[in-house]
Amino acid sequence: MSTKTATKQAVHHHNSPGGRVFDALNVVVLAGLALITVLPLLYVLAGSFAGEAEISSRPFFLWPQKFVTESYEYIFATDAFLRALVTTVLVTAAGTVVQVLLTFTMAYPLAKRYLPGRALVLNLIIFTLVFGGGMIPTFLVVRDLGLLNSYWALILPLAINPFYLIIVKSFFQELPQALEEAARIDGCNEMGVFFKIVLPLSKPIIATFSLFYAVGIWNDYMSPLLYINDPSKWTLQILVRQLTSTDAATALSQLDRTWVPPEQGLKFAVVVIATLPILFFYPFLQKHFAKGVLIGGVKE
Repeated sequence: MSTKTATKQAVHHHNSPGGRVFDALNVVVLAGLALITVLPLLYVLAGSFAGEAEISSRPFFLWPQKFVTESYEYIFATDAFLRALVTTVLVTAAGTVVQVLLTFTMAYPLAKRYLPGRALVLNLIIFTLVFGGGMIPTFLVVRDLGLLNSYWALILPLAINPFYLIIVKSFFQELPQALEEAARIDGCNEMGVFFKIVLPLSKPIIATFSLFYAVGIWNDYMSPLLYINDPSKWTLQILVRQLTSTDAATALSQLDRTWVPPEQGLKFAVVVIATLPILFFYPFLQKHFAKGVLIGGVKE
């Protein structure tokens, strides 16, 4: 069957009554799932701009009767929240750079079939996908390395995701070898080939896994909970947890006794601020997102 014939049959099936019903059902189901996902976010956003009385009296709303910014004024007036926000941004930025660099520099040599011991290293990496040390052994390692109460404890234990590493390795194996050979003829060593040839060709997959790593670090709650004991070094997620799980005024008074914040509106505003950075950067990386995932996982 020719490609043209198959295309005509597909178009005919799509325009048939059954095809139109199927499309309509898809639209209804996807719209329902989108509403289930978006409505809670819109409620939290609307609640962050509503007063305490309105939040208490209206169980659900998507538009506040009166816009107030009291919660956001409270948030940005305290050193505790601003410190946690800056800490999270810096840890996320530094951690993403370190994790992407380590992942790509490890994946590149493993993509070379002539590398001695390559099979053993790959088997060890695959082993870690199935079996992990667990929380307590990891904590003991971090403690013995002297990383407790250090921001490095939030970066180094999760520096290389083995699943991401395998995908990046597969991508490097698909790159044309002629380009690397031409670079070596021009005098490039392995580091020159990697930084001048391989990485520029890897922009989609770099953008994809940078986003993956950044989201993972930004949303990480367990690592700072286990390794950071100093409240002055809390990340945003720990502070958000403290505010949403306990009395907000009590939680913040432990950090700044001058605070008497509004309760529910403050919680909503904190959740909004903790979510916005990822939502802001995602559209700029979206064009690379699908291509980056497929390019390393599907071989043409």
